[in-house]
Amino acid sequence: MTYVRNAWYVASWSNELGTDAPAGVTILGEPIVLYRDQDTNVVALENRCVHRLAPLSHGRCEGSRLRCMYHGLLFDASGALVEIPGQDMIPARAGVKAYPVIERHSWVWVWMGDPAQADPALVPPAVGFDDPDYILGCGKLDYAAEARLICDNLLDFSHLTYVHANSFGAGDQWAQQRPRVTALDRGVRVERWMEAELSVRTQADQLYDRWQAYDFLVPGILLMTGGNFPLGTAQRLNFAPPDLTEALSGVTYTSQAVTPSGPGKSRYFFSWGPHVRHGDAAFRDTLMKIAAMAFDEDKIMIEAQQVIIDADPSKKPMPIQSDKGVTIYNRLIERLAREESQPAPQ
Repeated sequence: MTYVRNAWYVASWSNELGTDAPAGVTILGEPIVLYRDQDTNVVALENRCVHRLAPLSHGRCEGSRLRCMYHGLLFDASGALVEIPGQDMIPARAGVKAYPVIERHSWVWVWMGDPAQADPALVPPAVGFDDPDYILGCGKLDYAAEARLICDNLLDFSHLTYVHANSFGAGDQWAQQRPRVTALDRGVRVERWMEAELSVRTQADQLYDRWQAYDFLVPGILLMTGGNFPLGTAQRLNFAPPDLTEALSGVTYTSQAVTPSGPGKSRYFFSWGPHVRHGDAAFRDTLMKIAAMAFDEDKIMIEAQQVIIDADPSKKPMPIQSDKGVTIYNRLIERLAREESQPAPQ
């Protein structure tokens, strides 16, 4: 499947990466090693020693440098080879690829395309654990499926009625009612009012009008919030976005990231929790239990979908009305990928 390279991909949760040992990840089929230098800044290098191609993620951090623990070759943060034990001469230009990397919103982001185009302004504006307004939990899952299939799932919530009847307690409205879908420069915005909804999953013990909105941004980042309002609010606002500070309950925030590991493999990161005015750590833990159940439900369906696709790749999906967001986003990805493949103007 097609993926954009000129984008920031989530490689790790920040709190997973310590100062004492490197960690290996794979993005778009490329093995990458992450480690922190002596100032705790994150470094991202090709996870493959130039000598015997051993993984540098099995190596040892030495200040700002990383030593391969097979035969001791030492690399600096730029990827240059700076020491070969027992050998004075170091081959010219010997080293490994270095990747632009940013730590932001409690995630480590790696730029997989042209380093000259690695613009920090393109990091999606997620909410991290240091935001005082939210109490967040986090997790991740590895999928035996293409990342694009997970993105399709997140862009069309009509599946909630069927896949998540047990976890989220979603009713028929999710399948029957179409949201407002708007194209963005690097993504899609999905907004909806659910009138007279009862959802125990968001602390509602009576019927409310529930607002939900999310941006789904390149290369596969979902940023979502919402809240419960008095009955009639949706019509009073003519179904326009509300002021979340006026919500009666149920204001939460979730950041989710889909990272393609390699062909037929991907990693899915997620956080979720309440606004400090709408819940506490105990409610966050309840939400995370629900999330674990729901995302396992997605994983079962999507991995089964991948098996069917692999059995006959010539079969193509038939779009339906609820696929508007999926179609807009996939066309955007295909366009950006085409533009990347075109030669730069002379």
